[in-house]
Amino acid sequence: MGMEDIRKAALFQFATIGYEGASLSSIAGEVGIRKPSIYAHFQGKEDLFLQVARYAFQEQNLRIFEYFTERMDQSLEHTLHDFLFWMGQEYENNNTAKFMLRFSFFPPVSLYNEVLDIVNPFLDKMERKLTRRIRNTRDREPFGHMEPVDVALAYMTLVDGIMVELLYSGSINYHRRLNAAWPIFWRGITLIPPHEA
Repeated sequence: MGMEDIRKAALFQFATIGYEGASLSSIAGEVGIRKPSIYAHFQGKEDLFLQVARYAFQEQNLRIFEYFTERMDQSLEHTLHDFLFWMGQEYENNNTAKFMLRFSFFPPVSLYNEVLDIVNPFLDKMERKLTRRIRNTRDREPFGHMEPVDVALAYMTLVDGIMVELLYSGSINYHRRLNAAWPIFWRGITLIPPHEA
């Protein structure tokens, strides 16, 4: 059993029971090793958590990139709308996504700054990619009157709000808010102001 097995076990425990709930002993037990063996690969719990965090954010970055790449020919409206449902499914079915979302909003207090150093570049990259995608489809979409970066920021704000609801209240309230918020968001970015009509 090596580093990869330890990281997978730690990812599962951090994602499901949180940083405080997980312990090196229980992670070692899940892998089938003794706790001291973890120190051959990691300096301790904090080091293990941060390495898992870097891995999780890299993996989710790739999965999100694949999501948008596979939908290059789909309308931006459907791509953005479906992404919100896709993220909900990712949270329910993928421990990497669950880890990423949980610790984006609720990082361990003792590692707050270190986690933000991982989260913020991830979000900045997402904003740049989304802005580029919106800019590239601008001539085919009904929001040409808006700056792509503003559309991207508004969308990311919607994603944040919907994901927080998923974390706090679960799937039913998540879908209820999503179904209420999406039409208002889309109408807001596609409605041409009277002075520009």
